[in-house]
Amino acid sequence: MQQSYRHEAFLWHDASDFTAGIVPFIRDGLEAGEPVMVAVTALHRKWLRDALDGQADVEFVDIEELGRNPAQIIPAWQQFVSARAGRFRPVRGIGEPIWPGRRPEELVECQLHEAMLNIAIEPESPFWLICSYDAVTLSPAVVEEAHRSHPVIFDAGSYQGSAHYTGRAHVDEMFAAELSELVGRPIANVFTAHNVSRLYAYIKLELYVAGLPAGAAADLAAATQHLALNSLRRGAAEVTVQLWRQPHALICEVVDDTVVDDLMLGRRMPVEDEHDGLWHANQLCDLVQMRSSSAGTTVRVHAWRPERDVKQPQARLAPHLRSQHRQTKESHNVYTNGD
Repeated sequence: MQQSYRHEAFLWHDASDFTAGIVPFIRDGLEAGEPVMVAVTALHRKWLRDALDGQADVEFVDIEELGRNPAQIIPAWQQFVSARAGRFRPVRGIGEPIWPGRRPEELVECQLHEAMLNIAIEPESPFWLICSYDAVTLSPAVVEEAHRSHPVIFDAGSYQGSAHYTGRAHVDEMFAAELSELVGRPIANVFTAHNVSRLYAYIKLELYVAGLPAGAAADLAAATQHLALNSLRRGAAEVTVQLWRQPHALICEVVDDTVVDDLMLGRRMPVEDEHDGLWHANQLCDLVQMRSSSAGTTVRVHAWRPERDVKQPQARLAPHLRSQHRQTKESHNVYTNGD
């Protein structure tokens, strides 16, 4: 019998609780010949490896690297399903996009990611995904939000449908909401088709002067250029680009009056000749946030300040994503109108 997509939240309280809930799920899948991908934190990978005693052929992925920018997680799951699943070959996954210590902006995007997972995978896909939540360390508000983004919630003693789950309506509401207010006053400029070619050099210099290392400044500037060009291609007559200096990050914000109704924009590998600036931004930046409504579209790209944060390594993607990520990195500096 063909299986369909399942997206569930697992609430656990300690190490034994975690392994008691996840290890049987992994073993049952492997015994049935179902590939399993596990994207959790380093400590939880150790718990699982110890409990499995090296007997399981599981694809382990470091979520703290892959999920550094939460928008990169859905493409990883999509590629895993595409590469490993078949009509009569289900696959299983365990994810942990939210862990203690996430920045507030990252947490908001993780919650949007969780809601988007309900529309990102085709309903008929034979994929069973469990999302892990530390119910002790994470705040009650985070656990409450998990009830809104998962059709099923379970823990050591219960397995039940969520009474607070609203599916697509919840995604639409989050995607149309305004982003949080930033502190201070930005450096702002307006760009059109006539002067957008100057944007990259302008932003790169401003970021470098603000203290961002040259490489990070180039990445953030390239991402901003891609986004501005996308705005113009969507029909915007002009694009407002703002540079914000925040205590923990440098942020470039691209604002236009167009409406984006494709919620998966930036979370699908672009096909040939497709200009998806959001995809490029997601590969280059520490965090990307997009919101769109009838009032227009805002995209923020973040670079964490090195003096306040430990340097983040390049994301170690699942094997089926590594080549496409490398190709994106090699081509990101193409920022002219012919992008």
